[in-house]
Amino acid sequence: MNTSDSGSPLKVFTNLSAIAVVVGIVVGIGIFRLPSIVAQNAASELHYIGFWVAGGLISIIGALCYAEIASKKPDAGGEYYFLTEAYGSTIGFLFSWGRMTVIQTGSIALAAFILGDYASTIYDMGTYSSSIYAGITVIGLTGLNIWGTHPAKNAQNGMTTLIVGILLLCGLAGVITGGEVTPQTGSSVNTSAGAAMIFVLLTYGGWNEGVYLSAELKDVRQNISKVLLIGLAVITILYVLINSAYLQVLGLEQLRTSKTIGVDLTNSIFGAEGAYIMAVIVIISALSTANATIITGARTNYALGRDFSALRWIGKWNPHYNSPINALLVQGGISLGLVFLGAFTKEAVSTMVDYTAPVFWFFILLTTVTLFLFRNREESSEDTFKVPLYPLTPILFIICCFYLLYSSVMFTGWGAMVGIAILAVGLPVYYWAQNKPK
Repeated sequence: MNTSDSGSPLKVFTNLSAIAVVVGIVVGIGIFRLPSIVAQNAASELHYIGFWVAGGLISIIGALCYAEIASKKPDAGGEYYFLTEAYGSTIGFLFSWGRMTVIQTGSIALAAFILGDYASTIYDMGTYSSSIYAGITVIGLTGLNIWGTHPAKNAQNGMTTLIVGILLLCGLAGVITGGEVTPQTGSSVNTSAGAAMIFVLLTYGGWNEGVYLSAELKDVRQNISKVLLIGLAVITILYVLINSAYLQVLGLEQLRTSKTIGVDLTNSIFGAEGAYIMAVIVIISALSTANATIITGARTNYALGRDFSALRWIGKWNPHYNSPINALLVQGGISLGLVFLGAFTKEAVSTMVDYTAPVFWFFILLTTVTLFLFRNREESSEDTFKVPLYPLTPILFIICCFYLLYSSVMFTGWGAMVGIAILAVGLPVYYWAQNKPK
């Protein structure tokens, strides 16, 4: 029987459309902003490219762990469901609260603001131009998702295909046409692998979002591993290619000091019109990132409302549109609130990046540990994916998560405390939701 009759998610995502969501979230605005910071912490071109290869390998190791967990526990709540099953409702609720108030909504607002910055270079609407564009983006994409999962999924497929094609074109053009750049065998700059990897893995961030489609992915037990691994393989190849183009065209020294590496690259390849070409590329990329983040973020909110009667109004799945409409409205409202606040704060973007990183890595670490708990509690099933080289693979990823959690707290300083404080507000909300009469 069609599950839409009971107001639950339908199996509408194929491997290709799920991969498009994963690639769409990851291959976003970061690749046009963060490589210069990575270059500042690299002693040579080899180190620089090595960081990007390492980032891909670490992400693939994490994806292998997540693939087994999602194969065992497919659910629209993704990590929220895994954490609740492993540690109880308190941790699950806090995670979902953090995603709803900080991680996902902050990411949506961040993508929307960057879209606004670049759109304003094409047509400026005045003092609050970026914020106006950002607000229109949040409203428009939230409306698209409310219209239905099929339209949102189809739009995501198109945008992801376009941005991947553009990056391939820019990367290949840069590598082929780039001039001779003097090799940098050493440097007097202060280098830090820890600082570099924070920004590399921030640029790779979002691959874990694929597990939120596990309730809607066809043949999830067999296909979730393919979705995550193929998605990350595509992303790693794209990132190594585009960063090789940066080095070939700009060189390590210019890369370290450039504030607009994407514009510098396209100017070198396409001439004076490069700035406009780059603006269009970033706008498409930001739309792809924001739409994919809206798709997966609403699933956590839906699962939260489904499991807590006090919040049941956000846990309703509309069978006609096959979408969690109330969850989308809540997420859109919070994102719009962040856009409004950001309109009056010059440092809004950097602050959002700062306070999301420690919270993100903390919950990634906790989620990976659930793999051990689930293996010990349950009998093995033949049709579920199993992480290779267990337990070495998850142990390696947990060590990486610990290191990145430490590095992100030390690097962000007070920004980390802001994220933790917002997360802590979820505790009284949780106890209220638990004790409210049904």
